[in-house]
Order: sequence, then structure tokens, then C-alpha cells
Amino acid sequence: MPWRRLPKLHAVRAFEAAARHLSVTRAAEELALTPGAVSRHLRGLEAALGHALFLRRPSGLVLTAPGAALAEACRTALDGIADAAAGVRLRPPRRLSIGAYGLFAARFLLPRWAALALAHPDLAVELHTSSSPLDLVPARHDAVIAVTDGAPRAGLLSHRLLPIATVPVCAPSFLAAGPADFATVPKLHARPRPDDWRRWLDHAGFGAVPAESGSSFESIGLALEAAAAGLGFAIAIEALLGPDLARGAVARAHKLARPTRRWFVLQYELRHEADPALAAFAGWLCAACAQEVAIGSAGSGAHSESEAS
Repeated sequence: MPWRRLPKLHAVRAFEAAARHLSVTRAAEELALTPGAVSRHLRGLEAALGHALFLRRPSGLVLTAPGAALAEACRTALDGIADAAAGVRLRPPRRLSIGAYGLFAARFLLPRWAALALAHPDLAVELHTSSSPLDLVPARHDAVIAVTDGAPRAGLLSHRLLPIATVPVCAPSFLAAGPADFATVPKLHARPRPDDWRRWLDHAGFGAVPAESGSSFESIGLALEAAAAGLGFAIAIEALLGPDLARGAVARAHKLARPTRRWFVLQYELRHEADPALAAFAGWLCAACAQEVAIGSAGSGAHSESEAS
């Protein structure tokens, strides 16, 4: 955009007020200035433009032809600025629509919601949770927190948030007598992930241990609550265990976690890339997840050392 050669804006305001009132005194009262200050602004503007804008007569000011043309242009421009400013003040903030995998929302996002509000008090977010991938489509929301392999997708921006690795957990009382015997413990199953127990047992070297029997639940979160209540052992997502481990609701039943190729990711369409509200949310969420990964890595290292010793 070319550089604008504008007169001094305080002089423009003084001129517009004087032209409207045809009085230096009344313009000064409106602008909370002295008449002398208004007169200096007018003389300076006339000198800068090289034209007389007023005829000074005993009865008051009279606009010259250039002055009348400039007054009309200034009035239109200042009215436009005033209307735009009023619109900004009255316009409610745009609300971000975020679709989120329910377990991620419950175990990671909601415990940090107050921190999000503190970091971005003007950010308005509508949260829509689901356990169905069909509901978590970027075209239906400004952004989604979904489960994918983290690979790039055409037309989408993807930010990897947390890796998905699975680990068995149980109420701490189950481990009071020593390590768990996975051949005999009651196993709790989450129906959306029916193969989690079989895959973890195989990964941990318990291929001969049956995995099919035991109670089943409609979600991982509910299976985790059942484990905390003492119904048995559940397979949890390691990166989302922080709140449950911190309050002692469950304990890891084995030190080994089974890695997967899946991630929790934040995805949105490329056309939203420049949206400042979405950029603020994405920046905060990615930073929070990076911090959680760093804490988890440090904790895993400390845990491994204590196990080895």
C-alpha cells in the first residue's frame, strides 16, 4: 500500500469542528482545547495546504470553497471512523468451534480450561466432544482434536499434540501385595478399542495370557473410572493419565507402555491459518501438550532408573 501524505490529524479534528460550528470558541469547547490552540491548528493546516480555508469576519467564520470541500471530506471520514469504532466495541468476539475427542477433552483439556481462560481472557471457545471420528471432521468446526497417524493431509494443517501409547492401570490397592499377575487379574475393556488388551499383552511378552474375558464399557474414560473403583485392570492412554495418577485414583500396573502409530492431533483447514483466535488457541494447546510430553519423558526416565535400581 502506498504511503499516505496526510495532514496532522489533530489539525484535521480542529478544522472539522470549527467548520461545523463556524466558531473557533465552540470548536475549542468541544475538543477541550483553548481557542488559541484551535486557531494555531487552523493556521498550520492552511499553511500546509497552501489555501485559506476560512474567511475571518466579525460575525464569525465563513468557509471558502476549498474549505467547504475539505470540511465535507473530513466529516465523512471522521464519521466513518466513529462508526467503525462503535462497531468494534459492540461486536461480540467470534466464538471458536472446537470439536474434540471426548477422552482428550475430559482428561487433558478440561483440567486446563482455567489456564486457557487466564492466558487468553478474550478467547471464546465452544467445545463439542465426541468419540466418533465422523463427528470430528475439520469442515464441521474451526478445528478438531482427533486421533490420526499424524501424517499430513491435503488442505489441512495438522499439529501433533500427544502420542498414543497404552498401559495397564488399576486401583493402587491391587498392587499392595506385589506385581500383578495378568493371567488372573480381572480385565476391563473399552468397546471402542476392543483389541487394546490383546495388543498390550503381546507387546509385554504375555502372549499366552487370555485377553477376552471381563467387563466392558462404552468408553475408555468409563473403563478407567471402573478401574479406580476397584473393578479390575483397564488399558489407559499413557499421556492422559496425569490427573488420575496425581490424585492417586489409579496406579500403573506395569512399567511397560505399548507405543502406537496414532496421535492426538489438532487439525484445521488451511483457510483458517491466519485466524488470530485459532492461532491463539493452537499456540496455547501445542505449548501445553509439549510441556506434558516433557514432563512425561522426565517421569518415565526417573521411573526407569528407580526400577533398574
